[in-house]
Amino acid sequence: MSASPASTPLQYDDEVVRRFALTTVLWGLVGMAVGVLLAAQLLWPALNFDIPWLTYSRLRPLHTNAVIFAFGGSGLFATSYYIVQRTCHTALFLPRLAMFTFWGWQAVIVAAAITLPMGITQGKEYAELEWPIDLLIAIVWVSYAVVFFGTIVKRKVDHIYVANWFFGAYILTIAVLHIVNNLSIPFSLTKSYSIYGGSVDAMVQWWYGHNAVGFFLTAGFLGMMYYFIPKQVGRPIYSYRLSIVHFWALISTYMWAGPHHLMYTSLPDWVQSLGMVFSLILLAPSWGGMINGVMTLSGAWHKLREDPILKFLIVSLSFYGMSTFEGPMMSIKTVNALSHYTDWTIGHVHSGALGWVGLITMGSLYALIPKLYGKPQMHSIPAINLHFWLATIGIVLYIVAMWIAGVMQGLMWRAVNDDGSLTYSFVEALVATHPFYAVRLAGGALYLSGMVVMAWNVWKTVQPQSQPSRARVVSQADLAGAIK
Repeated sequence: MSASPASTPLQYDDEVVRRFALTTVLWGLVGMAVGVLLAAQLLWPALNFDIPWLTYSRLRPLHTNAVIFAFGGSGLFATSYYIVQRTCHTALFLPRLAMFTFWGWQAVIVAAAITLPMGITQGKEYAELEWPIDLLIAIVWVSYAVVFFGTIVKRKVDHIYVANWFFGAYILTIAVLHIVNNLSIPFSLTKSYSIYGGSVDAMVQWWYGHNAVGFFLTAGFLGMMYYFIPKQVGRPIYSYRLSIVHFWALISTYMWAGPHHLMYTSLPDWVQSLGMVFSLILLAPSWGGMINGVMTLSGAWHKLREDPILKFLIVSLSFYGMSTFEGPMMSIKTVNALSHYTDWTIGHVHSGALGWVGLITMGSLYALIPKLYGKPQMHSIPAINLHFWLATIGIVLYIVAMWIAGVMQGLMWRAVNDDGSLTYSFVEALVATHPFYAVRLAGGALYLSGMVVMAWNVWKTVQPQSQPSRARVVSQADLAGAIK
C-alpha cells in the first residue's frame, strides 16, 4: 500500500545548500585575512614587499569583492535556497541549474582573485571586474532567478512568506543594477570602456553602488533575518503586517538614495538633494525592520542569555539599526561636508559589513549547518560564544577607531588660519591618524580570529562519526538477545 501524500516526507535538494554554506566560511576567512593585511599595510606600507600584486590599490578591491560577493553572496545563495524550499514545501526547481549557479559563482570568485591583483579592473567601486567576468555573473544570476522563482511557482502552499519577498526583490534588483551599470564596449579581453561618460557614469555607478548595499547587503540579509530569528526563538515574527510595510517601504525608497555619494560634485544640485531626502526617509523602514526582528524576542528575552546563536542574530540587528541611522545622518549635506573622504565613512561601512552582514550570516550558518548534516547542534557551543565575543569586541574597536579618526581628519582638513591658509598639511593629518590605524588592525585581527574559530567549529561539526557510540552497540546487543 503506498503512503498517502500527507505522510510522504518532503525531499529537499540540500547538496547545493551544503556547498554554498561551506564556501561561505572559506571565503569569509580569505576575505577577512586580506582585510587584516590591508589594515597592517596602512601601518607598515613596506608589507607590500614592493610586489605589484600585493599593493594596497590592488588588494583593496579583492578584499571588498571577497567579503561582499564571495562571503556574503555564498551565504545568500545558501540561505535563500534553504529557506525557499522550507517555506514553499517543495524541492528546488531545476536542481542541476542550482548546482550550475554554485560552480559558476565559484568561477566568478576565482576569476576575481586572479584578475584584481593583476590590476585588471574597470575602476568602478564594487563593479571592478572586467566584461568577460561580468557576462558570467549575468548568466549565473539569471540562472539563480530561474531556480528561485521557479521554486516559488511550484510551491505547495498558497502563501509566500515575507523572507521570500526580500530574496526575490534582491535577486531581481541586483540583476538590473549589474547589467545596466556594466554596459560597456570591449576593447580587448581584459579591457573595456563604459558606454556612459562623465557625470552620467558617476551617477549610474552610485545608483548601482548604493543599491548593491541596499539590496545585496540589506534586502537579502533581511530575508535571512525574517526566517532564522523566528525559527531560533520559536515564536512567530513580532508583526507580520509590519514586515509587509517594511518590505514595500524599503524597496520603493532605496533606489533613489545613490546620489548622496556624490555630494559637492558636478552632479546637478537637485539630484544631490533628492539623494539626501530619500536617504533620510529610509530611516523609517530600516528601523521598522530592526524593531520587528528584535521585538520577536518579546516574552522570550531569557533565550538571549542562553543561546549564543541568538546573540549573533539580535546583535546584528543592533548594528543594522545603528548603521541605518548613521547613513541617513551622513547624507545630510552639512554633515557630509565633514565626513566625506574620511575614515568616518570607513567606520560606517564596516559597522554595516562586519556588524550587520557578518553577524547575521554567521548566526544563520550556526543555525543552518547542523540541520544540513543531521546533527543536533554545532560541535562546540562554547566556541560559538567565544566567536561572538571576539567578533563583537573586534567590531567595536574597529568602528570606534575609525569614527574618531574620521571626525579628526574632517576637522583638520577644514581648519584654516586667519590668512585663509590651511592650518594642517595632509601629512600632519595622516600622522595624527596613525595610532587609530593600530586600533583598527587590532579590531580586524580579533574579528578574523573569530572566523578561524568558526571554521574549526564547522569542520568538526560536518565530520561524519568515525564509529558508533557505545549506547548504540549495547542497544543492538540487547535486541539480538531479545530475538534469541
